[in-house]
Amino acid sequence: MNDTTRIRVQDVMEQDFVMVDGMTTVTEAVELMRQNSANHLIINRRTKHDEYGIVVPSDIATRVLAKNRSPDRVNVYEIMSKPVLFIRPEMDIRYCARFFGRFGISAAPVISRGEIQGLVSYQHLVLKGVCP
Repeated sequence: MNDTTRIRVQDVMEQDFVMVDGMTTVTEAVELMRQNSANHLIINRRTKHDEYGIVVPSDIATRVLAKNRSPDRVNVYEIMSKPVLFIRPEMDIRYCARFFGRFGISAAPVISRGEIQGLVSYQHLVLKGVCP
């Protein structure tokens, strides 16, 4: 990739993402992650004035597994990050990588006009963006 090549987040983002309700149990969430080969779950807004959330495997490991909590009795709203940091679809992938590094995250939903368009992660930036 050189300075004249501009690759936008919308060019590399994953449009198939898993969105669940906040009342989903961790057991159900893990099963959905397995079925969909997903590393991230987007937690849907309760109302149009609410914000999205996100759950990643480290949330489950540190907030459920490490604390010896039952995954059948914990809902994802209890362990999610909310409000979620998000990326605009037209952002250059170089700025997206800097954003991830600055805030210590590895993935974020791509949001346009208040609606999720997809999900982008370091994996997408590298595998689809560095050598398209």
